[in-house]
Amino acid sequence: MSLSSAISNAVSGLSAVSRGTELVSANIANALTPGYARRELDLSSHPSQGGINVQGVSRAISAGLLADNRLAMADLGSSETMAAFHAAMEQAFGTGTETYSLGTSLTDLEAALTGAAARPDSEIQLSAVLNAATALAGKINEISDQIQAERNKADQAIEQDVLRLNAGLEQVAKLNAQIVTLSAQGGDASSLIDLRQAAIDDISDILPVSEVPRENGRVALFTPDGAILLDGTEPARIGFSPTPGITAGSTLANGGLSTLTFNGKPLTAAQQSMLDGGSLGAHFAIRDQIAPGYQQQIDAFAHELYRRLSDPAVDPSLGAGMPGLFTDAQGAFDPADETGFAGRITVNSLVDPDAGGNLWRIRAGLDASGPGNAGESALLSRLGDALSAMQSPASASLSAAPRSLQTLTSELSSFAATNRLRAEAEALKSSAHQSGIQAALLAQGVDTDREMENLLALERAYAANARVFQAANDMLDSILGLT
Repeated sequence: MSLSSAISNAVSGLSAVSRGTELVSANIANALTPGYARRELDLSSHPSQGGINVQGVSRAISAGLLADNRLAMADLGSSETMAAFHAAMEQAFGTGTETYSLGTSLTDLEAALTGAAARPDSEIQLSAVLNAATALAGKINEISDQIQAERNKADQAIEQDVLRLNAGLEQVAKLNAQIVTLSAQGGDASSLIDLRQAAIDDISDILPVSEVPRENGRVALFTPDGAILLDGTEPARIGFSPTPGITAGSTLANGGLSTLTFNGKPLTAAQQSMLDGGSLGAHFAIRDQIAPGYQQQIDAFAHELYRRLSDPAVDPSLGAGMPGLFTDAQGAFDPADETGFAGRITVNSLVDPDAGGNLWRIRAGLDASGPGNAGESALLSRLGDALSAMQSPASASLSAAPRSLQTLTSELSSFAATNRLRAEAEALKSSAHQSGIQAALLAQGVDTDREMENLLALERAYAANARVFQAANDMLDSILGLT
């Protein structure tokens, strides 16, 4: 080997050591930086001149694990959204003996009717019936209001998800362009790729995305069902117009709710399914399917409560179709208009002294001509029996199995509680799955102990190359000294 070759090899080794030291420093400094991938120096021997050739810098990360992590993040975003919603529904219906539960409100009315039947002449007992009935109607209204509030909340969350999604896609497109430009100039685009990875990760809880490499360092983004989010210089533009004041009757079918647009074109239900998954899909499911399902149940309960206490067999003073103790906004209830009835059910003003009514109508009959015998308790007893009677519900939203109203309230509360437990279990499973994948990704990340070992190896390599360089330099000095 000639002296010039030895010097050239030593210089190339020192250059590689210098670059490697920079990478070790960057790795240690960014060990906890989200989206940062450990850097590795790509080296090769020079084919003709010998020495070390620095080919570039590579990011050490598993594309498969990264893809799995993004799908797991979308699954976690969906399951956590569902768990929060079902927890809110369980809170609305209440469970057990909680004072705010639907079951407790019904129990209070049954107890008040029993007390009034024992003392039908007591205005205090009749007032207790009025108060308990008002509280029960208020609780039903409250549950209906809470369901619609959750639908409005989901609608607003969809808007926020869409804004975040569009911003994330625009950021990825911009980083794509910067990476192409920097790579074409021969620069190291690793930092920009880190930023792009973090940007894609940030939108992965909104909906699942798949990353596909393209030429010159670009990437394309698709959903698992094939929707093209980004493949080129311009990302897809997702649009959504929130619906103010969603009501029980608001549906996609009647135009009361908004759907997504894709590059300005409204999506059909089948097309929108390509964007399912993540928090975005969960919010749509809550707004359009799950919450309306809860509304159907509470509407059916209100229907059953109204039907039982407006039956002429229970209150002979009532004619067919007349409202009893409960009304539909002070009118008769139409079974064909059950949707939203839980938000309209009220106590009949005929029994409310504050509304110009008379308490004695609870004892004598809602449409009675006079107070009758103050000691007559037959109607009060029939009202209580109607609540506890085993009857088949009239609403098509409930099964035809005969049961009491108290059993029905237990079913509704149990349904909400079961859904909450199931959703929380699913969220816990999703969290554990995502945490496991995240741990595997972190294991491929920066290990500071390993980096320190690499630094020691680089130090030894530096010393060896420096000695070669010094030896070659001394030999060259000796040769020049002979002349």
